[in-house]
Amino acid sequence: MYLIDLFFIYVMSIVAFMIYAWDKHQAACQRGRVPEAVLLLLAFLWGGFGALCAMVFCHHKTQKTAFLVCVPIAVCLQIAVSILLRLYVF
Repeated sequence: MYLIDLFFIYVMSIVAFMIYAWDKHQAACQRGRVPEAVLLLLAFLWGGFGALCAMVFCHHKTQKTAFLVCVPIAVCLQIAVSILLRLYVF
């Protein structure tokens, strides 16, 4: 079960990173954008690490307070939930 969990986190982080990077590309080209709600939702659906990496490496959404607060919170919640699941469920 542990490997399935890690695989899901890795996949969601890669998906989140790719969508954040795509949104940054779309912003630079002045084309259609990914809604901010979708980006934040990806961060909270186990893609927080990928979202945080995209914010740092692509310099995307770093001026938005909602992202500066919510994405690190999502990462911390994911770490806490993972630890609690390991301790009490698996």
